[in-house]
Amino acid sequence: MLRAFRQDQIVKRYPTWDAVLDYCVYSANPVGRLVLYLCGYHDEPRQKLSDATCTALQLANFWQDVSRDLEKGRIYIPLDIAAQHGVSEDDIVSRRFSDHYTALMKDLIARTRVLFAEGFPLAQRVEGKLRVDLEMFSRGGLAVLEAIEKSGYNTFQHRPASAKRNKPGCSVASCLGNCFQQRTLRLL
Repeated sequence: MLRAFRQDQIVKRYPTWDAVLDYCVYSANPVGRLVLYLCGYHDEPRQKLSDATCTALQLANFWQDVSRDLEKGRIYIPLDIAAQHGVSEDDIVSRRFSDHYTALMKDLIARTRVLFAEGFPLAQRVEGKLRVDLEMFSRGGLAVLEAIEKSGYNTFQHRPASAKRNKPGCSVASCLGNCFQQRTLRLL
């Protein structure tokens, strides 16, 4: 995670999809692995499912926060994929909304949905409240993608937000608290 924090200080653009995914390896995936570890799950298959979910959540946040990130001088949209859709870095910086940008967002959302689908089985491979929390995180991330779609994909002008009832009802802190509570009950 420290690597991701340092990277945010110096890297402001991501040339490829793989470069964005590599950033997620350090920014998002350690959080999920830590939650699993503290909840007593140490195996690689669950960690890989967690990585898919955490990467998808990070990406959904990037697509939702294009405008906010531009204010910080950052673009997480992979520039190679943008170019494939006829969107230049200057188009993004200038916030030029177009059919090309809509196609770009549709592509990014589809790729992100694939990652959510890859990670969704994790919830069925854990016990108790963590199962519910993981499902809520994934459903909340998917709700963000749906909000982007419903807003017409214009993440330049506003930050699409899902309805409060669709937002995940737990934070990492509550997930960790639930894990500690479960482990304590097992010890008793």
